Amino acid sequence: MEQRLRAELVHARQQTDCLFDLIAPETLYERPIAERHRLIFYFGHFEAFDWNILARRHAGENAFHPQFDQLFERGIDPEPGKAPADSANDWPRIDEVLSYKAKTRAWIDGHLGHLDPKLVQMAIEHRHMHAETFAYLLHNLPAEKKRAPETPGRILRNVPQNDMIVIESGVATLGKTSEGFGWDNEYYAHNVFVPEFRILKFKISNGEYLEFVRDGGPAPNFWRIESGAWMYRGMFETIPLPLDAAVWVTWTQANSYANWRGLSLPSEAQWQRAASFTAPDPVRDNFGYYRWDPTGVDAGSSSGDDGTPAQMIGNGWEWTRDVFAPFDGFSPHPFYPGYSADFFDGRHYVMKGASPRTARVLTRSTFRNWFRPDYPYMYTGFRLVEKAEK
Repeated sequence: MEQRLRAELVHARQQTDCLFDLIAPETLYERPIAERHRLIFYFGHFEAFDWNILARRHAGENAFHPQFDQLFERGIDPEPGKAPADSANDWPRIDEVLSYKAKTRAWIDGHLGHLDPKLVQMAIEHRHMHAETFAYLLHNLPAEKKRAPETPGRILRNVPQNDMIVIESGVATLGKTSEGFGWDNEYYAHNVFVPEFRILKFKISNGEYLEFVRDGGPAPNFWRIESGAWMYRGMFETIPLPLDAAVWVTWTQANSYANWRGLSLPSEAQWQRAASFTAPDPVRDNFGYYRWDPTGVDAGSSSGDDGTPAQMIGNGWEWTRDVFAPFDGFSPHPFYPGYSADFFDGRHYVMKGASPRTARVLTRSTFRNWFRPDYPYMYTGFRLVEKAEK
């Protein structure tokens, strides 16, 4: 157990460490998204969370830098237009944060065998979650401020045909049993009967959504117009809009598109039922840190496929129509009581699946993500459902 956790912790640290290698040190003091902290916060947050959970709260270790423990402990989720008002000079020097990072990691590495494995798993998964958060923050930096890795070019393709698939009535299991680690909102496992319905085989593509924009719908955050043509603003470059790629939008935009089509976003139970028929593959379906941007919604599919939905896990999270809420029997985690409970406010919607920057460990079927309906920066797409004809 200890050896496995140590390897997973090393892997998670590698994923967050390499993100900072993409930018110059001075860029850490920029704020690419107004509603979020400056990048320097995340430089300390990864370490402060691990230290506060594992050393201070679990093991009762004395603080060696209580100011940093508090400063870097938790991020923010402000409403649009209520951005923080700090300046770059309000944050500590990089060398101070590096020293804090070295001390916290040394203590955790030296005591790992004596720590609660479930809390270590919490720290690992939290780090992976914020590796994705940091990725979409970097996405909003100008390309010239990032060091682009070698990436293969895209071949422009047409919009794939996106037909409805019948999902027979049956039971969807939501939530976890008490075995293994899970976040508090995943508990407890319960069955939901789902009547027969139809769902799109693929996520909505840029090309499909473009027709909505041409009819007056709102353009996604990741699109730009240059010389009269729509472009996709990728992590490292802006390219002609790939019509076959998954569109990433807000919940409000996805819901508006659904209404325009006369269809609906799926419920969490419908999504779960549809996802149960396919086994995800990180390379084919685009998750697990293999890529930075969306691929074609039909990537890996063939004309003679088995009639199941594609990319339910990967190539972008998927919005559901359900407000984020607790399952029956919910109890906040004593070491992180605000993780879910602070967002049971009727103003966040459930997301399922995974994006290109989602770690494999977070792609278990019970994992639930959520965001505000008008937050435009997430790597989140959608597909639509309708009742099957009798």
